[in-house]
Amino acid sequence: MQNLPKPIRLLAPLVALLATVVVISGCGTTNADIARGRVLFTTKCGTCHVLAQAGTAGVTGPNLDDAFAAAREAGGFDAATIEGIVKAQVDTPRPGNGNPMATMPPHIVEGTDLDDVAAYVGKYAGVPGAAPPEVEGGAGAQVFATNGCGGCHTLAAANAGGTVGPDLDEVLPGQPESEIEESIVDPEAKIAQGYPAGVMPQEFGEKLSEEELKELVKYLSESAGKKSGGE
Repeated sequence: MQNLPKPIRLLAPLVALLATVVVISGCGTTNADIARGRVLFTTKCGTCHVLAQAGTAGVTGPNLDDAFAAAREAGGFDAATIEGIVKAQVDTPRPGNGNPMATMPPHIVEGTDLDDVAAYVGKYAGVPGAAPPEVEGGAGAQVFATNGCGGCHTLAAANAGGTVGPDLDEVLPGQPESEIEESIVDPEAKIAQGYPAGVMPQEFGEKLSEEELKELVKYLSESAGKKSGGE
């Protein structure tokens, strides 16, 4: 096991456990709603996991693209296999060695929700070139979607319902653009009441280009507090 690539080593403890699960999964959940699975993933899982197609940047849990890319490329894991692994991990998460921040709560999604999330991850995790779909609303809306902001925040104009971070429709109206920009590039400068420090990733100041940041701030300033479609 020591000679295996790191992503494979991370998944190796699950292989024996999943032998039956993978066989049962067959061709995957054929009636799963992939689009719905993406929305559920961004809101329920994206705060902890990186997945390029979801545009999420979580750092607490494994990077799902890294975890599955090598096995997918080698032909060892297909979409149905990854779907089975996701379901098993959600039902029985790996221990976090007593660290609640590193432990995924069991059954974070269940039933049809789990079917949709697992099918979505099975389709896109580790797929080369996977990227968020294009969205309406202009350049700023695309930056918001691409970077998984809706996984943590509610913003009606973006059809986003994340609850980990502040509801942007409530906290942003009336704020000057300079404060909105600061909250993006230096989220620890001012912590919103009722939310802990260290939740929002702090790399957006480096990750976003100057133009992307400008467009995102403009979009948030103009959209917060409005319904989808600009109402």
